[in-house]
Amino acid sequence: MPKVRDVIVKRPTQKEVSTCKAWPIWNCQPSTFDWQYTEKETCLILEGKVTVTDKTDSVSFGPGDLVIFPQDLECTWHVKEAVKKHYNFG
Repeated sequence: MPKVRDVIVKRPTQKEVSTCKAWPIWNCQPSTFDWQYTEKETCLILEGKVTVTDKTDSVSFGPGDLVIFPQDLECTWHVKEAVKKHYNFG
């Protein structure tokens, strides 16, 4: 079972940014919720601040970060500032 430590957070290349801009956009106001990834998700954070936790670790990300969540990850999202992101599953 993947853990939060398996989440990849990095600065995207210009090519990755161009690819992400074709993906749908998801918005979320400040909140806390549990989430389970039934498939891999890649997203480009446009706005906001988020910390994702599991029972052991946490990872934080914000504007400009490319984030890759592994399939089967179970975590809790803590949206500290309203988030806007491009996302893609698979």
